[in-house]
Amino acid sequence: MDALAPYLPLIYTILRGLALIGLIHAIVTRQQVYWIVMLLFGALFGGLFGLAFAAVYTFMVLIPAARGGGRVAGQAVARGVEALKPLDTRIREANERLLESDTLQHRADLAALQARAGRPDDAQATLAPLLSGIYADDPVVLLTSAELDLARSDFSAAEDKLTRVDLRTSAATRTRTLTLLAQAQDAQGKPDADQTYRDAITGATTEEPRARYAAYLIRQGRTEDARALLDQIAKTESRATNLYKRQEREWFQMAAGLRKELK
Repeated sequence: MDALAPYLPLIYTILRGLALIGLIHAIVTRQQVYWIVMLLFGALFGGLFGLAFAAVYTFMVLIPAARGGGRVAGQAVARGVEALKPLDTRIREANERLLESDTLQHRADLAALQARAGRPDDAQATLAPLLSGIYADDPVVLLTSAELDLARSDFSAAEDKLTRVDLRTSAATRTRTLTLLAQAQDAQGKPDADQTYRDAITGATTEEPRARYAAYLIRQGRTEDARALLDQIAKTESRATNLYKRQEREWFQMAAGLRKELK
């Protein structure tokens, strides 16, 4: 033990650093709450049990994750670090990147941050140059702009942009486009929303269209149809992997709330 004494401060610093890295990873990947609590304790206070958990988490979770996909794990940690920054700071940095290089990705990133900050008009203004340029028909631009239109209750403009999206781009793009289009049509009282929701459900890559369609059916007074759809979602949830449950948590929770409404 005496031989280790000179190295204890270094070991302590390394373990505390691992606790911080582990905490970020645990939050980003939505690990169990006890991991997050103990890693937070280790990162903030450096307690014996917190640092011990940092070492355990490193060998049980971080290292296997790195072996299974080092690039993915690194990106997750990087996203976690970025997410810890204040939103105003992230907007300022995104704006600086845009001034240095005016690219589609930089404009989309800045617009997304402005939207999160509750500034849809600023976000739409950021995207505006793309809507009349070479990216005017890019699915990312049209979808992002349409979502901002929905947030601003400009449902007609959203519908116009969504009808221009190429649904052959990918299954995810098709699902997202049709789901947003159904919402825009529903908000305008258009009967087309029913068929659009059903089209979105076909080959859907997420539970969102089914959950939103169930809510639509309830508003239409079609409770039996809604109940049947909600039962399907419940069955899917019961058979889903933990990863899929985490990914679709918002929509599974929405469906559970709707089931309670029908009781």
